[in-house]
Amino acid sequence: QVRLVESGGGSVQAGGSLRLSCAASGQTSNGNCLGWFRQAPGKKREGVATIATRSGTTYYADSVKGRFTISQDNARNTVYLQMNSLTPEDTAMYYCAAIPGVVVRSGTSCSGEDYYYNYWGQGTQVTVSS
Repeated sequence: QVRLVESGGGSVQAGGSLRLSCAASGQTSNGNCLGWFRQAPGKKREGVATIATRSGTTYYADSVKGRFTISQDNARNTVYLQMNSLTPEDTAMYYCAAIPGVVVRSGTSCSGEDYYYNYWGQGTQVTVSS
């Protein structure tokens, strides 16, 4: 079992920055997929960014590429999402999710589809005003 706890959400103006954190505890391994997903009212949940913890290979949705950066700490039990140049379209509930016990093929990123993720945090709200 894996417990995920998000933090760092809040309200910012367009153009501002925010950094989200996701702390993982419980049964963690060196080979995991960790991802950030978001869901806004009237929209389906979408993958924002993922990282394969063993290799560090990342994936970004086209809508956030160049603005968001996913990273992990040295122990690989905390994942971050640095969000820059925020726009009102980024307003959503942001969730951290994990696929434990996974080692992806070399050069392959973790899936951005929520179907594959087994564990989820409670979410943290991000609101961007114009």
